[in-house]
Amino acid sequence: MDHPYRPAALFNLANVKLVSCQADGRFLDLDLDIPISLFQDALDLRPSDHPDRAITQLHLGIAMLARFAKRGFQTDADAAEELLSEVLDVCHANSHIHRAALLAIETSTLHPAASIAAHNYGREWPAASTPPLSQNQLAHKAEWCSQTDDPHALDEVISLHYDALGHYNAMHPYRGQLLIKLSIMLSIRFERRSNAEDLDQAIALQREALALRPVGHTDRSKSLNNLANGLSTRFHRRGNAEDLDQAIALHRGALALCPVGHIDRSMFLGDLAVQLSIRCNHRANAEDFDQAIALHREALALCPVGHTDRSKSLNNLANGLSFRFDHRGNAEDLDQAIALQREALALRPVGHIDRSMSLNNLASGLYTRFGHRGNGEDLDQAIALHRGALALRPIGHIDRSMSLNNLASGLYTRFGHRGNAEDLDQAIALHRGALALCPVGHTDRSKSLNNLAVQLSTRFHRQGNAEDLDQAIALFREALALRPVGHTDRFKSLNNLANGLSFRFDHRGNAEDLDQAIALHRGALALCPVGHIDRSMFLGNLAIQLSTRCNHRANAEDLIESRENLCCGLTMLTQHDPRRLKVHGSLATVYLSFHRSGLDGIGGTGGPGEDTDSLNAAMHHFKAAANSAPGGLLPRLRASLAWVHHADKHRHSTELEAYGTSMQLMDAYMSATASISSRHRAMQDFPRMLAVDAASCALRSGDVCRAVELLEQGRTIIWTQMTRLRTPLDTLQTHSDHAAALMKRFRDLSSLLDRPPVSHADGIQSVNVEAEDTRYRRLVEDWNRVVEEIRKIEGLSCFLLPPMFADLQEAARDGPIIVLVASKSSCDAIIILHQQPPSSIQLPTNLGKLRELVLALREAINKEAGPTGNQPALTKALRKLWDDVVCPVVEHLGGFARRGSRIWWCPTYLFNFLPLHAAGEYRANGKSLSQQYISSYTPSLAALMRARRSHDRSPLVPFAAIGQNLPAGASFTLDCVEPELELVRSLLPPPPTVSFTKITSVDATKLRALRALQDNSWLHFSCHGTQNFDDPFKSAFLMRDQPLSLLDITQMDLSRHEFAFLSACETAVGVFTTPDEVIHLAAGLQFAGVKSVVGTLWKVTDATVQLLVEAFYKNLCGDGKMNSKRAARALHQAVYSLASERDMPLDQRIVFMHIGA
Repeated sequence: MDHPYRPAALFNLANVKLVSCQADGRFLDLDLDIPISLFQDALDLRPSDHPDRAITQLHLGIAMLARFAKRGFQTDADAAEELLSEVLDVCHANSHIHRAALLAIETSTLHPAASIAAHNYGREWPAASTPPLSQNQLAHKAEWCSQTDDPHALDEVISLHYDALGHYNAMHPYRGQLLIKLSIMLSIRFERRSNAEDLDQAIALQREALALRPVGHTDRSKSLNNLANGLSTRFHRRGNAEDLDQAIALHRGALALCPVGHIDRSMFLGDLAVQLSIRCNHRANAEDFDQAIALHREALALCPVGHTDRSKSLNNLANGLSFRFDHRGNAEDLDQAIALQREALALRPVGHIDRSMSLNNLASGLYTRFGHRGNGEDLDQAIALHRGALALRPIGHIDRSMSLNNLASGLYTRFGHRGNAEDLDQAIALHRGALALCPVGHTDRSKSLNNLAVQLSTRFHRQGNAEDLDQAIALFREALALRPVGHTDRFKSLNNLANGLSFRFDHRGNAEDLDQAIALHRGALALCPVGHIDRSMFLGNLAIQLSTRCNHRANAEDLIESRENLCCGLTMLTQHDPRRLKVHGSLATVYLSFHRSGLDGIGGTGGPGEDTDSLNAAMHHFKAAANSAPGGLLPRLRASLAWVHHADKHRHSTELEAYGTSMQLMDAYMSATASISSRHRAMQDFPRMLAVDAASCALRSGDVCRAVELLEQGRTIIWTQMTRLRTPLDTLQTHSDHAAALMKRFRDLSSLLDRPPVSHADGIQSVNVEAEDTRYRRLVEDWNRVVEEIRKIEGLSCFLLPPMFADLQEAARDGPIIVLVASKSSCDAIIILHQQPPSSIQLPTNLGKLRELVLALREAINKEAGPTGNQPALTKALRKLWDDVVCPVVEHLGGFARRGSRIWWCPTYLFNFLPLHAAGEYRANGKSLSQQYISSYTPSLAALMRARRSHDRSPLVPFAAIGQNLPAGASFTLDCVEPELELVRSLLPPPPTVSFTKITSVDATKLRALRALQDNSWLHFSCHGTQNFDDPFKSAFLMRDQPLSLLDITQMDLSRHEFAFLSACETAVGVFTTPDEVIHLAAGLQFAGVKSVVGTLWKVTDATVQLLVEAFYKNLCGDGKMNSKRAARALHQAVYSLASERDMPLDQRIVFMHIGA
């Protein structure tokens, strides 16, 4: 008797009996007594809170009114009025149950009892003034309305359905269908306008429709399912758990009516599973998760390949697995979810109505996986998929704000891992767009507020704009207000507001901000239970702020709690979790606080700065962070630089290791950057003295060889990466077929990576550049894998690894190399000899004095010379250069290098901007470097070694003289260009020794110059030269149509070229932002392969050029022989000959320099 379906069975049986009375055309006393009795029994089993009590009261009241009309007993009329009045009290005025009850009361009042008895129970009592539209007409209008966005059309169709509903009472066979159709139209209007009354009305209509489909009705399962879906929608909008529980109960009821083999079973399985997943996501009920996934799997099994609903089932199961991963962290769930989403997307091709949803879901899965494993390809693919989803959700689409948010989040994450400011700015713009689509009252407003705030606070960190931070905090507060106690995302808002306040504390020092941040972090942690995937992060955030407060107030309890929280958080993360990097970094900071405070890392005390255990622990965690591969190259690089900073500050034993790690990561990070110019821009974000400080560290430890290795590894990174891609592989040819295959693969990949980036139109640049960057990173990964395979070949274990000193020492075979190291701790000169150990001497100068000397030289160069060419300021600076730098080196060289022999300077940092070759005492009988040695320069030891590689030489020397007297945009003509090139022709040996080509005037275009550069191994440029200090790879020789830039030159293979004379201004001037990259035209030609280059340090006059060119070529090839190794000596002699030109300013006599072999 207590079966849950008994009330429904009684109610349905009563209806059947009542309808049979109507069908027979008779209302016999006994006939009415039976349905009334059944209705009463059903009502007794439906208490006051039962959702179907009102409909039962309505039917019982109507039946009793019918009996009153037959018998005339006032007790029936009174009982009916009481029942119907109660219906009016509990039902919404716009509900159809309320209207039907009101209509029954009004009818009983207007009509005498006798007329009611004769009334046809199958019709509404008051006839409408106009007949309703037919079923087909309503269906046609509803179909048309669903395909248009016209709001008036939708309102009209809903009104017509209401009108039709007034013509059919509860027992009319069409009423149930009409209720369902009207509820659907109201649901559509709710989705478009978010009017809560429409949703409530739709649910009420579904309840009434369900009441008209009793147990045994063929469509009862559909009504159960439809009502469940409506309640689920309302739960999402309002968060009332009762709606969700009732939806699940209804879904279970629907599924129970669809046994195995039923056509709708797959759909109902999926719907129930979705609701169970949602409930578990809100209440963390593990049974719900497992049951949901089991149901999804059963649903998918009922949708084999080719089934129309297979993509939906794939998507639902994937979402269920993703939910479970979020709560349990099982990697297999995530991988399987991504695989299922890929299959679902494949079943939703371009044009499919659900394609944007599949793009979004797959992107979300990949984004989540990136967050847990750090694979950059997952992130790039997620961003591309989110862009695809957004393109399918134009303005007005209901999910556009979600896609804007998701794409912005992906770009923001990529910014965090790669540091491209454009990603951050674009993410903020997208989040602003998403927020604009979520006005006050929108369910997603809190999410949009939160996301925008996070990214504004990040931009504040990068750019320091206080408005960004204040706006972020205000947005965080608004988001938190929209997530009251009990809201599933409240803990996230607490955490984010805490972070914003802690940022502001760091910026402004208001202690209230810090205390409030800690309280908020505690609140967030309390809402994040043990086992939650984000708990480790929240433990870390709280720990960082506790450590900060301890540093400001010396509260030992804060520091101890901070350490314990971080250690606990670390144990929650797998070895492959990218978040370990941040936790290790935080632990390092906490242990440094222990060290500064004098608290022992285990809880004891000692004097401040005396706790070596805590200091060692800090360095251990810095090292662990730097070596955490899943964390991403940029975060690892930043962690390693923090390690360098603190190890240097405390002179810790790991300092040298920290420097080596940082330079390895710097190299790896730069190699994954697609364009040369973008690498240069990226390098400006990092310490410009990293390599020289590393070398200084090695020198302090007495390891001169290691100092040289670190300099080679950490300087000229951009050039080194370019030359790696052009590495000759002759040694591999002697190995196996496998080695030959690797060699081919290496060459193919190197060729692809060495190609210049494709230029794009502005309108599509961001997307295409993004795709190009992704392609480039994948090529780099493939290239790295091939290099690792090559290193497995016997004898090639060091292939393309940073060279050891024993290899680098070969660069000194033709004469000593002096490496000048300018670091914050000392300035040193390292003397490298071919077959002797290197030595170092500390120079009697420091970084501050060097800066003053560089400035003094620049100012002296710009001052006009006196009548006799005297430049006192320049002379004074060159004397200082001699005393502080060059003289100590010359004195040291006396025992190794004979007078008049060649030496090579390899300057670093500020030394790059000093004319070392011109140093001297500049007085009668005074000493100078040029009296002792012939100076050349080299950007690096490896560059000098490449310049000395021998190649088969043609007996005929191809020589091109390229001149341009009137380049594009010039306001005056260079009158000396043509005479200079003719002078060069006259001084060169005639054919068959030299094949001379001259390109000038209108013929000297960029394209012709490039061809000449490619086809001739000896070159002479006479033209305007410019050094671009903002983008040095745009430094150029100016041609008739457009510049021949350094970037153009770097893309050429000049490995068989012998010599280049650059008769142009500023061709050997680097840039102060990245001095150790040595980016100028002369260095570019050498790195591209030219063995010997003559360039200029500043502007040069026509008169100087004419005199020096004549003297140079006479010394170079006056005997009819062409040998690029003579260039340094020829320049030395030519400059010496200019000393007799007393009217020539000193700066013009020393403007030329030689680079290379």
